Amino acid sequence: MKHLPKIDPEIAQLIKSEEKRQESTLMMIPSENVASYAVEEAVGSAFGNKYSEGYPNRRYYQGQEFADKLESLVIERAKKLFKVAHVNVQALSGSPANFAVYTALLKPGATIMGLSLSSGGHLTHGARFNASSIYFNAVNYNVRPDGYIDYEALKKQAKKVKPDIIIAGTTAYARILNWKKFAEIADSIGALLLADMSHISGLVATGVYPSPVPFVHVVTTTTHKTLRGPRGALIMVTNKGLKKDPDMSTKIDKAIIPGIQGGPHLNTIAGIGVTLKEASSKKFVTYSKQILKNAKVLASELIKYDFSLVTGGTDSHLMLVDCRNKKILGNTAALACEASGIILNYNGVPFDPNPPFYPSGIRLGTPGITSRGMKEPEMRKIASYIDETLTAVAKTKKRLNITDEQERKRDIRKSLIDQTPELKEIKKQVESLCKRFPLNKVYPI
Repeated sequence: MKHLPKIDPEIAQLIKSEEKRQESTLMMIPSENVASYAVEEAVGSAFGNKYSEGYPNRRYYQGQEFADKLESLVIERAKKLFKVAHVNVQALSGSPANFAVYTALLKPGATIMGLSLSSGGHLTHGARFNASSIYFNAVNYNVRPDGYIDYEALKKQAKKVKPDIIIAGTTAYARILNWKKFAEIADSIGALLLADMSHISGLVATGVYPSPVPFVHVVTTTTHKTLRGPRGALIMVTNKGLKKDPDMSTKIDKAIIPGIQGGPHLNTIAGIGVTLKEASSKKFVTYSKQILKNAKVLASELIKYDFSLVTGGTDSHLMLVDCRNKKILGNTAALACEASGIILNYNGVPFDPNPPFYPSGIRLGTPGITSRGMKEPEMRKIASYIDETLTAVAKTKKRLNITDEQERKRDIRKSLIDQTPELKEIKKQVESLCKRFPLNKVYPI
């Protein structure tokens, strides 16, 4: 930082503090990752100064020569990487991308059908209070007691409800989605099929996770998770989508502007372009494979420590852990791990007896730590750190005679952490591990 410390030392210090936090802790929230220096430079470029309402060669303002070239280049890169017919690169993030698809292809009050939040779905797939359920008739499908999506129940429900669109996508589901079964169900009732692959797009791009493209009509994705880019989104129309509705791509473009957005963030689009080029390399394939290897080793190690994983493991970059057998809430587990330098998030588990604000589980993943160059040996260490952390805080809870009801109070949880001295020692070990694997912003990985 050359100018910021002089102009605004407060913001400069906050940035430095955040950089230090990321350097010294393990980034294990599955939806977080580390963008490269090249991506950061593109996002901080002069394109952030330009207003480019409209689309290439169809703008409302002047001075668009390089904006048009940029957006066209990024669109072509996305089409090639994901093998799709049409791409919109202007959606500001995943949530407006999904809403744009709904408003483009459905009338208000139409029925949408997505995986329930409690089963690992996303807010924008029809969760209560979200715009997707306010402006549309949202119904949910669920997982079985073993944590897997129940495709037979989904089929029966779809035939009964007859949704206008089915959303195949998750945010806390560790297993591979069966795109073919989703397509068979959607096609049997004439429904549109949207794949929200926000979590897995980097894995799909490199072929280590099955692509939904041959089976669905529309694909949405964020660009900052396994794709390792800036915080943006893509909306993609497949050949199957255009065959069903030749005007589908035009409808989606109009839903973005003038539908729900104004001028695009060209600097972010530039960053997405760099991301797509990086993701097209052989190095990125190796990186994606390592994400999956790390996740499988981490999952198996946690199971050895008697952690209860939903579905018993993972086929992807993340895992969902039920902490009830550890005798602590997911909130407490996440807070304790943070005190140990391990950053993950508390999360509900399927059929969770606890309310959403005090769920039973934690969600964690391997994209961010894989970006640092960590591999299987480090996963074994991390699993031991997590086990030591939760074991220590559970002992403190028992020693202090804290009930489950008392644990729901924030000050009680803080007291639990403060009175568990072992966490400080674990944090030192985590910091030592992090020093061996600096935050990697250099590409290729």
